[in-house]
Amino acid sequence: MTPEHKKSSIAALTLAAVGIVYGDIGTSPLYTLKAVFDTTHGLALNTPNLLGILSLIFWALTTIVSLKYVTLVLRADNRGEGGVMALMALALNSVTKGSGWYVPLMMLGVFGATMFYGDSVITPAISVLGAIEGLEVAAPGMEAYVVPISIVVLVALYSVQSRGTAGIGRWFGPVMLVWFLTLAVMGVYHIFEAPEVLAALNPLHALRFMLENKFTAFVALGAVVLAITGAEALYADMGHFGKKPIRMAWFAIAFPSLALNYLGQGAMLIQHPEAVSNPFFHQVSGWAVYPLVALSTMAAVIASQATISGTFSMTKQAIALGLLPRMRVLHTSASEIGQIYIPAVNWLQLAVVLLAVVSFGSSDELAGAYGIAVTATMLCTTVLTFFVTRYRWHLPLWLCFGATGFFFLIDVMLLSSTSLKLFHGGWFPLLLGAILFTAMMTWKRGRGLVFENLQKHAIPLPDFLDSLFVAPPARVYGTAIFLRGESDGVPHALLHNLSHNKVLHERVVFLTVHILEEPWVPEAEQVKVVDLGHQCYQLNVFYGFKDEPDIPHILKLAAAQGAEFEMMETSFFIARQTVISAPGGGMAPWREHLFVAMSRNARSAADYYQIPPNRVIELGTQVTI
Repeated sequence: MTPEHKKSSIAALTLAAVGIVYGDIGTSPLYTLKAVFDTTHGLALNTPNLLGILSLIFWALTTIVSLKYVTLVLRADNRGEGGVMALMALALNSVTKGSGWYVPLMMLGVFGATMFYGDSVITPAISVLGAIEGLEVAAPGMEAYVVPISIVVLVALYSVQSRGTAGIGRWFGPVMLVWFLTLAVMGVYHIFEAPEVLAALNPLHALRFMLENKFTAFVALGAVVLAITGAEALYADMGHFGKKPIRMAWFAIAFPSLALNYLGQGAMLIQHPEAVSNPFFHQVSGWAVYPLVALSTMAAVIASQATISGTFSMTKQAIALGLLPRMRVLHTSASEIGQIYIPAVNWLQLAVVLLAVVSFGSSDELAGAYGIAVTATMLCTTVLTFFVTRYRWHLPLWLCFGATGFFFLIDVMLLSSTSLKLFHGGWFPLLLGAILFTAMMTWKRGRGLVFENLQKHAIPLPDFLDSLFVAPPARVYGTAIFLRGESDGVPHALLHNLSHNKVLHERVVFLTVHILEEPWVPEAEQVKVVDLGHQCYQLNVFYGFKDEPDIPHILKLAAAQGAEFEMMETSFFIARQTVISAPGGGMAPWREHLFVAMSRNARSAADYYQIPPNRVIELGTQVTI
């Protein structure tokens, strides 16, 4: 690859990162200062308070986004992948399963993931509402139309998800670049009008503001958090763009544009305090408000699209890690494996987003709900990062505490501040998170109980094969592949087949899929064939939690190890488990019933592993938990 090509590739990835990674944080100027000076906070709008707030915002962007995420957390990649799920897997790999930290770390990672889901619901709602609210500035009589227009935009956005983003995705970067340049230009214009606002760059103004206003400042801090929403997204998107483009996009485009615009809004409020009702859209006047509303809406849609795509990706990871039942996953691009669409998640998320829009009705009301989801996820990321730095990288304890302890204190302070909004919207993401956390942990525990039940009645495979071939059954032409769980004994499907058909195929393969706690497994390491004798084989398949399960492709890879398969001569035998809840089981009755319901609605294994349906034979079996 030539230096010129490398340069253009980095430039293209940086532009793409501007569109996808920074859409969320890029739309935060729409509502942050408006939320900070909301009358419910009781914070007076005067120059000292304004400089203090702007100083807090600037240094929050500097310390939390620039230092914590862009500098530190981006180093904690799991084979190039980021996000709270990848970080959880990395942390779990750093400690032994028998240690006392394993289960708490898993639960912390799951909780962080559920908070990300809460964030992904609120982002479309607050971003689109914040953009459409600009119409109130352009035409004061439009207030009643903000919610209906927002609903139309959101329904349209979710309705086109099944088509993928390949067609319009190429415009995300250029549109967001125009958006950030617009932020910067508006900011610079107003800074020239009131250059004294630049004093906010001095952190002493933030410190003085906190000391003088005490509890009022602590409450306002919960709204300042809105300026750093989307920080988690830049870590989650690391696998798509790489560290360098994300860092370049932040320091060259996003950070300076955001800082200039916040300072510009502050400069305008110094001169026109009456504009506090909507500082962002009051940066322009007259006819210019309408194109700004249009551009803001496009930016909000792009920010929403990034969180929707992130939700699909995280759901797929959760399924692979055994935290959610198998769901229908559709690929919307022939060339990009990461572009997926999960219908169940899409429509469920739209329903909850519309519920949020209708229930809260404005970006101000949603602000409290937004902050608590963001800060909770950030705190989980900080704790998991400590375990990675200490037990994965084996750095000195004092350095690990120093690197993450500083951010831990900040995260706790921000979470405490946003928790004051618990009864003013903060309950919403916590309720969503609690529902999802319960579902995930119930599914994982339920699968564990199923495994324990099967283990009790399992017949060791080597002993069974030895006894079977003492007086072998009649063997018929072809290959039979039996799906077999990790550490399972003889597959139930094989026992049923022998019991009813009294025959055995001339070649028998036991196929076991192992999901590793890492995102990708190279193709050369995905297959291992073990000869069990008597034309019986154990085929072990190894996937990462972001790999795409594809058994026909695996069979092609097995040919390199001498195991060739002709699909039209191969039959797949799969045991379809029917789970039955019994009194005195391993979970509370309501959790057992929830698990049974989830199990019955799970996607079939044959469909999930892309096995041709005309080659599948399903045999039923009942499992009691």
